[in-house]
Parts: sequence; C-alpha cells; structure tokens
Amino acid sequence: MNIKSCKIPGCFEIQPDVHCDHRGIFVKTFHEESFSNYGLSTSFAEEYYSGSHKRVLRGLHFQIPPFDHSKMVYCVQGTVMDVVIDLRLGSPAYGQYETFQLSADKHNILYIPNGLAHGFYVQSEYALMLYKVTTVYSPEHDCGILWNSIGFSWPDDDPVISARDRDFVDLKEFRSPFRYEADR
Repeated sequence: MNIKSCKIPGCFEIQPDVHCDHRGIFVKTFHEESFSNYGLSTSFAEEYYSGSHKRVLRGLHFQIPPFDHSKMVYCVQGTVMDVVIDLRLGSPAYGQYETFQLSADKHNILYIPNGLAHGFYVQSEYALMLYKVTTVYSPEHDCGILWNSIGFSWPDDDPVISARDRDFVDLKEFRSPFRYEADR
C-alpha cells in the first residue's frame, strides 16, 4: 500500500496493492497498521455506498463538530472527479481545494481528514462510490458548501444535483467551526 500525502495537510491518496490473476483482481483497501503509521484514524463507525449516473454532482459535504468525521472514499465502479476543500481555520491550505480522479481502474483511495468538505462529479456512465467514516451520520450536523463557490472549474456548468446540495451556503458566507491541528 502506497500512502501519498497531498497539498492539503492530513489528506492522503492511497494506492493499494492490486493482485491480478486469471480469476480477476483482489484489492486490500484498508490495513490498520499502515494507516496508524501515518497517524490516520482506523476507527470507522459507518460504511455506506452511493450509485450515481453520469453528470451527477454530489457535494460538497461534511459534518460539523461534535460529529465531524474523517472519511475514506473510493470508486469501485466507473470514474469520478473527486474534490476536497480545506475548511480548517489556521490550516496552511485553508480555503484551497484539491482534485483527484478516482476510478475502479486505478483502484485509488482518498483519505479525507476532519474539517474538509468533499464532493464528486461522475464522469463515467455510472459510478459506485464507497465511504468509510469515523462518526455516524447525524442529520443535525450534516452540512455543505455550495459546489460552484470554491473557485474550481467543474467539468459541467449544469450538473445533475440535488435540491439540498443546490441550497448549500457559498464558501464566502461559511463560518467554519473547524480548527487546524498541526500535529495530525
């Protein structure tokens, strides 16, 4: 497993070992010791997946304290443009975004620390995304940032998006409850 740091502190792109033979592939997506060696949380409280059609945009999502969480996301079918933005006050990357192409072909995984908003845009006909999170879903703490307010040029000006995601607050209006912790 190759764990590579990103420009946003605490965010990592993970390339797991992929074993191929005449039957297909085998991919280990999580290894506690490898994650612990990088200081990543290994205590996941929930796991879920979403399936989305081409041109769907989901995000930019996060939960606020005390139910904020780190998450691990990967695409097991299709291809997505994945975007994270740092919302942690005091972070050297505060307000900056980073993009990744996650795909079933690449087998790559994104580890997203607390205090980052996350979203993705489906580039393939269909995409199946899997998520592991360190806290359980809490509707009262579930929040988001408006997808087109972060300065990123999405591949689509009019994506398929939920009414909820369309009504999120603009990044300029968001008052962050997150604080950057340099030792993480």
